[in-house]
Amino acid sequence: MRRLFPVTDLTPADDEGEWSLDALADAYAYPEQDGPWLRANMVSTLDGAAQHDGRSQPISCENDMRIFGTLRALADVIVVGAETVRMEGYRPARAREAFAARRAAAGQAPAPAIAVVSGSLDLDFSLPLFTAPLVPTLVLTGAGAPPGRITEACAVGAQVVIAGEGSRVDPPRAVRELAARGFRRLLTEGGPRLLGQFVAAGVLDEICLTLSPMLTAGDAQRIAGGPSVAVPERFVLASLLEEAGFLFTRYRQG
Repeated sequence: MRRLFPVTDLTPADDEGEWSLDALADAYAYPEQDGPWLRANMVSTLDGAAQHDGRSQPISCENDMRIFGTLRALADVIVVGAETVRMEGYRPARAREAFAARRAAAGQAPAPAIAVVSGSLDLDFSLPLFTAPLVPTLVLTGAGAPPGRITEACAVGAQVVIAGEGSRVDPPRAVRELAARGFRRLLTEGGPRLLGQFVAAGVLDEICLTLSPMLTAGDAQRIAGGPSVAVPERFVLASLLEEAGFLFTRYRQG
């Protein structure tokens, strides 16, 4: 894997172009700031598909997964939509020895928490994501969520966070509520509907997008869905890596 931007004479890769996990963690470190920072991580094909047969893995690659794991290891919390939890078979985040010292030095738990966004709470609370996480799973929902489902979530140890009115979760409020609980380094892995809500609300600070050198055709979703914004928001390229035709980009708010 080679760095195309920013241009530098220094490279963290070994003779075979392999980046260590420490080098990746340094390259993708969160900025030092007091407030929350919301980062997205997504993959897209050349023709804009965010998934194939409902999953992102078929359009990914080994280094994309290494970056995926690194971004998770740097985050305090991973924010994900309920449909993505169901489609991708989400499990609790695990502690990784390679990042243990870094997380301890940053005052983080051994593994990031998972925060599931769901207005209806139509979730299977018997899954390990809720019953056996290393760090308690959070459920972000609205004030109008079914009380019985809230009781079920709490009964298995999930932490229910009210972040909206009625059955909807308000993206800015969700970010504030998580930050108030000490989760400042936020990572969202979508899906497209949730990412679209963050984009529309103007609360996305950074996106790490892998451009996969594949074409799928079909009607797969883009990385972000929902209503369009009134004026497109421009982001600035922060870094660009490449391997075997895969482009690993990172953009920040301008």
